[in-house]
Amino acid sequence: MEKNVVNNFGSFDVIFEKGNGSTLTDINGKNYIDFVSGIGVNCLGHNHPELVKTLQNQVAKQIHISNYYVSDIGLKYAKNLLETTGYDKVYFGNSGAEANEAAIKLARKYGYLVSTGKMASTNGTCAVSDKKRNVIVTLEKSFHGRTIATLCATGQDKFHPECFAPYPEGFRTIKANDYDCLESAFDETVCAFMLECVQGEGGVNLVDAEWAKAAAEAARKAGAIVIADEVQTGMGRTGSLLASTDLGFDPEVVTLAKGIAAGVPMGACIYKGIAKDVFVAGDHQSTFAGNPLAVAAAETVLNILKEKEFLENVATMGEYIRNTVKSWNLPCVKEVRGKGLMIGIDIEETSKFATAGEVQKMCLAAAENGTGLCISTAGVKTLRFLPPLVITKAEVDTGLEILKSILS
Repeated sequence: MEKNVVNNFGSFDVIFEKGNGSTLTDINGKNYIDFVSGIGVNCLGHNHPELVKTLQNQVAKQIHISNYYVSDIGLKYAKNLLETTGYDKVYFGNSGAEANEAAIKLARKYGYLVSTGKMASTNGTCAVSDKKRNVIVTLEKSFHGRTIATLCATGQDKFHPECFAPYPEGFRTIKANDYDCLESAFDETVCAFMLECVQGEGGVNLVDAEWAKAAAEAARKAGAIVIADEVQTGMGRTGSLLASTDLGFDPEVVTLAKGIAAGVPMGACIYKGIAKDVFVAGDHQSTFAGNPLAVAAAETVLNILKEKEFLENVATMGEYIRNTVKSWNLPCVKEVRGKGLMIGIDIEETSKFATAGEVQKMCLAAAENGTGLCISTAGVKTLRFLPPLVITKAEVDTGLEILKSILS
């Protein structure tokens, strides 16, 4: 079968059969500590009893209905999500790219309404302009998805190969944490400023809170809305329900996916304030969006994230991992950074390995002599950890021992 499935992902030879907690088991019965969680998706780990029960119950009731109608669980989850996050409206989708596409379309329509004098902008002006307000400013080293529009929003040239050209216009990038660029970054052609709170695919790069607030202020002063791409950072990954809350720039629009439904495909775009009435019926739709099975899973995830001390433990466990790796004082470990359970480790070449990808393969191969370790990468020299939010200290210690034996 594996030869018939297109290998766009560069998948490894290991074939997994099942999982439990933060441990995966392959078809040969070998175990692996999971520091990937489906690239930040399996926030509750594998075979979580509450999630399993929810899905079994929902399958027996209803899996999908047309968006001509609404489901009881869909209304329940929307209310829970919006009340918990403080946003006004939500659009459900099936992935992070779809959530970002919705945000891009919302921003472009906002810009159109402002430039045609049909609504006031974030700076309070309401007048017809001869300049189209349709540019979206993003960050260098950002990643926003694999569709054509979200690739354009992505501030990395390697994601813009000539074979997919021509690309849509209307995107430009600035450098994160650079105050000087803010003086000329935003003008009357900009409809939105879009940023990740931690750049995941770009190398697990942290965005400074004061800079984020200054950038958001500059964008709004120019009449643009602010979009937080929290596809990876949202839903507890950084130790807060939304990472943008910690950074304090209060975006009008937030996109969510990955861990939102703990493995059931789902995305969401939530928005408020000046952005809340931009979309009207017919502006943006999706056949499978907000289906009862997905939102039932998301409801269970959100309720677990809201449990006392859950998010505090995510922050604590992330700090423990970072401090432990730093304490090894290994020459090949150049830098350890991250927030919550979103962690990046920059490494230098040694006689054993030259790239992060080689370390990734060696961690998997450790299963030949006992237990393996699943990790991901974020560039040639960066190891990336995105373990389940429910990972135990014992599982962390086992995984770190495997990594240490390889890096030493």
